[in-house]
Amino acid sequence: MATVTLTPTKVPELMFEGYSITPDAFAGKTAAQIAELPGHEGKIHMKLGDFFTVSGNGGETAADTDIVITGDCTRVKYIGSKMTAGSVTVNGNADMYVGGWMKGGKIHIKGNVDSFTGIQMQGGELLVDGDAKNHVGCAYRGDWRGMKGGLIRIKGSAGNDIGTAMLGGTIIIEKNAFIHVSTHAEGGTVIIKGDVEGRVGGQMVKGEMYVLGKILFMMPGYKKVDQVQKECDGATYTFDHYIGDLGERHPKSKGQVVYANLYLKA
Repeated sequence: MATVTLTPTKVPELMFEGYSITPDAFAGKTAAQIAELPGHEGKIHMKLGDFFTVSGNGGETAADTDIVITGDCTRVKYIGSKMTAGSVTVNGNADMYVGGWMKGGKIHIKGNVDSFTGIQMQGGELLVDGDAKNHVGCAYRGDWRGMKGGLIRIKGSAGNDIGTAMLGGTIIIEKNAFIHVSTHAEGGTVIIKGDVEGRVGGQMVKGEMYVLGKILFMMPGYKKVDQVQKECDGATYTFDHYIGDLGERHPKSKGQVVYANLYLKA
């Protein structure tokens, strides 16, 4: 695998839209060609070389290309956006839209991320060592199609609107989340290993949610039906099993109504 190293040289005055920072865009290019790839700072057309030094050439394909950013990207958006293969590692923080619309490959952010991480993600793996803000794995604003596949793992805490309009894939928050988990979801799995304040599964049609901590305010549209033992991220727990959201329409499968499932650690 070929490694391309980006080293930040200055902090953008606004935010740099680094949508070219993907193995797909780097594949088959020399370091000099990569430095010429486009980006934006506000309305101004920029290039990667305006904010990073580049060393190493891309691999023959995206799958053969590994990108390493050796510094903080708090003001760099769209890292790994729409990537299909290969890997991206950021040794620091990153801004909004990390891994947005990605279809494959792996992204590892070793700091924190801002909002819209993994928005409308379709495949691949996205790992964040720190915290995430809002709208992890959600739909684009005004759209009803959220995350469809892949895995997002946030080792810290997350904000609100986790998995909004989610259709598939898995989101794991290893600490706490705020409000609005799997709102409008029609599939997928969200695991919160810490506590959630409330609004878990509002208007959810199907899919699964696991909360290993506490829910401060339970949605009234959820009904406890039994207590079960289930595996969750490699461990087995006893859960109180709820179905809902009972106020929503629900499809039928083999004559049985399909509900969303909420598993709250007993």
